[in-house]
Amino acid sequence: MSSVTSYVIEADGGSRGNPGPAGYGAVVKDAADGQVLVETAASIGTQTNNVAEYRGLIAGLTSLLSLAGDGAKVEVRMDSKLVVEQMAGRWKIKNEGLRPLALEAAALARRLKVTWRWIPREKNKDADRLANEAMDAAAKGRAWTLSGSSAAAAEAPGGRVSGGGVSGGRTSESGVSDGRAPDRGALESGASGRSASKSGSPAGRTAPARPAEDLLLFDTGDLGNAAPDAGDLGAGAPGAGDLGVGDGGGTTTRERAGLATPTGTGTGWRSPTSVATSLYLLRHGETPLSVERRFSGLGDPELTPNGVAQAEAAAVKLAGKPYDIQVIVSSPLRRARATAEIIAARAGLEVLIEEGLRETDFGDWEGHTFTEIQRRWPDELAAWLADPSAAPPGGESFGEAARRVQATGDMLIERYEGKAVLAVSHVTPIKMLLRFALLAPLDALYRMHLDLSALSLIEYYADGPAVVKAFNDTSHLR
Repeated sequence: MSSVTSYVIEADGGSRGNPGPAGYGAVVKDAADGQVLVETAASIGTQTNNVAEYRGLIAGLTSLLSLAGDGAKVEVRMDSKLVVEQMAGRWKIKNEGLRPLALEAAALARRLKVTWRWIPREKNKDADRLANEAMDAAAKGRAWTLSGSSAAAAEAPGGRVSGGGVSGGRTSESGVSDGRAPDRGALESGASGRSASKSGSPAGRTAPARPAEDLLLFDTGDLGNAAPDAGDLGAGAPGAGDLGVGDGGGTTTRERAGLATPTGTGTGWRSPTSVATSLYLLRHGETPLSVERRFSGLGDPELTPNGVAQAEAAAVKLAGKPYDIQVIVSSPLRRARATAEIIAARAGLEVLIEEGLRETDFGDWEGHTFTEIQRRWPDELAAWLADPSAAPPGGESFGEAARRVQATGDMLIERYEGKAVLAVSHVTPIKMLLRFALLAPLDALYRMHLDLSALSLIEYYADGPAVVKAFNDTSHLR
């Protein structure tokens, strides 16, 4: 038993794709001096952000109970508003897939004296770093262990191994995997996905991976003796070996993945069993800055008359079937809000403002063209284009924007599960959400172009992947 009388748990979890390769990190600290007592992280296969966050919480609570036993006083800190509010009993659990995890976490929490506290992501660096370390290790086929930077902490003054973790911790943060390009709206970023595989510590744990067939758009039990040909499915489609036809090793990929034996009946494609959450993404209408192709972040220009006409055209398109929009959310910036209000007036809905849907803050570059910036800030521009953690002078990095947008997207999917939601936003947030859904590499960001008033659609399924159903649709403007 530890002599410490009060503790802090910091936990985090995330997914590179939502769902995608996922994992968590958790840290137990002495509340008096912030000394790290336990660190743990683990990869959990393919899962959603919310599942990973709950797994991080469970790992942190389990670690503390192993260290201090029942009755310990602890403040649990997480940057997941959803998990904190649900565990505090202020929000209902609407996603049945999360209920078992919430019940497990609640059972552990009842053995402790817990205070729940939401913190911004930048205050949760240790847990975020651990999860990133573990995800990176898992991507290389290795398990996360207390090595590398962890080993350095073990040698630090006052550092001690406890419960499989290392005290005297670190504050370094893993780099965020994002990218961006000039103008075209604003470039993007990929949120910092986080993950890990089982650590060597008693607190380390590995959650069961999501069933492989849940991630596929085809029915693996319906393929017969031949897999779909890559030419039928498009470049990069799974080949016969990927689907378990045989790899010469005595067992097939399908058998190793625990998939059903094919029956050879039906079409080979399956339909999701859950109702989709449809997220329509609409870029705002034209502004004076967009006409002149100037950086437009938190500067708040109004719509031009043409921009108003574009919004009205979008309102006509989105009225009624097949869209049946039930919720309209908008960036707080005027150009997006005005677009959303025109659509809401026709649909008979109110506009809900979501701060996380705002454009990136371009700081001193606001209102300038790319050429002007290149002339006045050549070094800063080069750094910004090369490194997502670099920010324009006085502005916001794409890494910061990515985390904000991903958290907002997760919240919308959770809060409006099964509904058709219209989000009126800007180039950066829309491209980010599309990239997350596609599990696309950074270079894909430079291959996306979004027109003014363009409509895109992502559908999210509880029993399958996110699917991009439409991109940059401007048919209503013709």
